[in-house]
Amino acid sequence: MAAIKYQPSDDFRTHLSTVDAAGKRVWLYPRKPHGPLYRARQWLSGGLLALLFAGPWLRCNDLPLLLLNLPARKFIIFGQIFWPQDFFILLVGALTFAVFIIVFTIVYGRVFCGWVCPQTIFLEMVFRRLEYWLEGDAPQQKALDRAALSWNKLGRKATKHALFLLISFLIANTFLAYIIGTDELGRIVTDPPRQHLGGLVSIVGFTGLFYAVFARFREQVCTIACPYGRLQGVLLDQDSLAVAYDYQRGEPREKMRRNQARTAGDCIDCQQCVQVCPTGIDIRNGAQQLECVNCTACIDVCNNIMHLLNKPPGLIRHASEHNIAEGTRFRLNGRVKVLSGVLGVLVAGLIFLLASRSNVQATVLRTPGQLFQKTTRGTITNLYNVSIINKTNRPYPITLRVLEPAGGTIALVGNEGLQLPAQGMTEGVFFAELPKSALHTTNQKIRIGVFSGNQLITETKTKFLGPIR
Repeated sequence: MAAIKYQPSDDFRTHLSTVDAAGKRVWLYPRKPHGPLYRARQWLSGGLLALLFAGPWLRCNDLPLLLLNLPARKFIIFGQIFWPQDFFILLVGALTFAVFIIVFTIVYGRVFCGWVCPQTIFLEMVFRRLEYWLEGDAPQQKALDRAALSWNKLGRKATKHALFLLISFLIANTFLAYIIGTDELGRIVTDPPRQHLGGLVSIVGFTGLFYAVFARFREQVCTIACPYGRLQGVLLDQDSLAVAYDYQRGEPREKMRRNQARTAGDCIDCQQCVQVCPTGIDIRNGAQQLECVNCTACIDVCNNIMHLLNKPPGLIRHASEHNIAEGTRFRLNGRVKVLSGVLGVLVAGLIFLLASRSNVQATVLRTPGQLFQKTTRGTITNLYNVSIINKTNRPYPITLRVLEPAGGTIALVGNEGLQLPAQGMTEGVFFAELPKSALHTTNQKIRIGVFSGNQLITETKTKFLGPIR
């Protein structure tokens, strides 16, 4: 059987399905989806939502599981504290994540958008489900919006928007907790507002933003604002998996008629896939449409129609353009294999950096403008400034020792000892003293160890200035 050369109209590519010819917003009323894929999304979304709201309160090593405190330039990931000094690790981590997103998108398309993206999860699994509960399915919602103002309509709309505001407030508090921490968020909530005006403004602003997004802007985020949606045109190719319509089976389309032999394709042009789409597109126009978030709602509804017609499922399914055109199975191409190799190298490098990362980091610099000094004992001293950062939730009493060359000693200036607080830093000034016999050049390298008791917790290198031999 020869392959069908399917040429759908490209008219859909010249405009958005949510904007009419006059440029006015077309409000979408997607039907409530049903089916095994939707149920799987519900379970996954429920787990992710539980993890999202519980995340700020979960602890690992007595620290938040995740904290991205941009104002304080402190990041906590899985109980490990990262400071600006660890920027290169965060950079490698971000690069690894970016490559992962690229490889994942090239292979599996926009599965992330439909199944994991917080925007989609909140909109489809929280806000729209509230609408279905309060206002009914798409036909009932349309009828309610077109109906004259009544107590029934006012009550339903007021309840819906009150719940939208409440959920937006909870989301705002949760996202703020990931930035400033639950302790600071608790103080903002319990203390008088005048003591935390900045935090109060942030909560109100975030609440208003989330409410506007989920009550009005909605799918426009995916089609207009989201950069990842725009990148799919660059990342996807004809071998990428996507939610696709099998035109080899479906074309030519024809309505189902009773008591009449059918010679057309399996698509009966019932429009169910269009009515259930949360972004208002017709998946039969072709795969890799900008608005398609791969939510799989059209797969569920189409499989249900095929079941009623006693036809095999999969008229709409996950497949690549080449799979549909050539009737082949999905295979990894060379580009994916190369990028997967690059991703493997980055992951290995990130693991090495994390494994070799020290929990305490010390920086020792010679005090500017100070020369070396000779003592009556025949030794040479240099004056240094030391800064020590603690990346753990545990305080340390600190002592400094010269590890190399042998015979060196350290004397702190004006301090009996250094105390390194948890999640903090300490600074000090000290003299390093070396015997003249240990100096082999005028700019000798020395190694200084940072000890807590007798335990070496980190070390650093610096230069020791001495006389010309």
